[in-house]
Amino acid sequence: MKKKLLILTSTYPRWLGDPEPAFVHELAKRLTTQFNVHVLCPHARDAATQETLEGVEVVRYPYAPSRFETLVNDGGIVNNLKHQPWKWLLVPSFLLSLFWHARREIHCWRPNVIHAHWLLPQGLIVALLGLLDRHTPPFLVTSHGADLFALRARPLTALKRFVARRATALTVVSQAMTDELERIGVPLNKVSVQPMGVDLTHRFTPTPNQPRSRDEILFVGRLVEKKGLRYLLDAMPKIIARHPSAFLTVVGFGPEENERRIQAETLGIAHKVHFLGPLAQTELPTLYRRVAVFVAPFVRASSGDQEGLPVTLMEAIACGCPAVIGDLEAMLDLFEAEEADLRVVSTDIQALAKQIIMVLKHPDDAHRRADRMRARLSRRLSWDVIARQYMEILQSISSQKKS
Repeated sequence: MKKKLLILTSTYPRWLGDPEPAFVHELAKRLTTQFNVHVLCPHARDAATQETLEGVEVVRYPYAPSRFETLVNDGGIVNNLKHQPWKWLLVPSFLLSLFWHARREIHCWRPNVIHAHWLLPQGLIVALLGLLDRHTPPFLVTSHGADLFALRARPLTALKRFVARRATALTVVSQAMTDELERIGVPLNKVSVQPMGVDLTHRFTPTPNQPRSRDEILFVGRLVEKKGLRYLLDAMPKIIARHPSAFLTVVGFGPEENERRIQAETLGIAHKVHFLGPLAQTELPTLYRRVAVFVAPFVRASSGDQEGLPVTLMEAIACGCPAVIGDLEAMLDLFEAEEADLRVVSTDIQALAKQIIMVLKHPDDAHRRADRMRARLSRRLSWDVIARQYMEILQSISSQKKS
């Protein structure tokens, strides 16, 4: 008989084809081969309160009147709080509802193990339940980046340490995140690096005979500070001056969208920047296979927030797409020493433009490097590999007695 796995997360598709990040669901549906999986996540307007998605039982808890359930989507919790401070009013009910529904799932469904995605708030809720309720099973916490690198106030750092102490096991999605855990005083004895995966078999695959554009530059991601789109836009006039037919396609949504549109107008490049808005996951491979270069100009946000290990970057590489990336420590997990020139300090507009121009001017070299990167990625980050690793962790801790 399969064991029961309860997953707590804030980011989850509201429906199939939702442009919101789907990596938690991609993992959850693969874990159904060994577990009965329930996912507990926040409700959003037009989403079902309970449904089965590809074998995963999903329960979405309400935390406000439906039209105000906007804390999570379209930018993420941290960025929504930054850009719309009134949403702090939603936080108490969000936390209380998560606590109550998680406790009800534990009592009524009796899971054998819990997987909490994000230290705060999901990991914190499970840690508190473990103190208050003897029925709380062992739990794994996975940090994806924003929960660790942002939220740096001293009380929040103390809460992160508390969650790490209470967790049965802790995973992070890049090696750089272990350094941050050490910085805030978290022992690494039960920490492992386990990234999210990519569907390298069916969805994100190259099409060898399909010609690529020589002019189209692609950005995919939430329109928030740490994604660095503002620096790519600043670089575009320099790129166009050297490569006049170049243009930029922007896929994504978020609180900075209006600012970035105004920026493109101010720079006089609005006719060269196509804002497509959010696209379903099924539409992204066509873009990755078509464009000349994928640019992910990641930066460290003013809050300290930064990428853990970006899924969109891995998807683009999986489709054989040449890439230019912001030079953050987490990127060392994907790029080897001989690819160091592909990592650029994104705030250095001149360097960013120069590297993008280099890819546009020498497409054959860029394609060969992209093929080598995909081969390396397939050995480490395919969902078959990643799901198996998470299964082993969850099976192991489900057999442990509660501390």
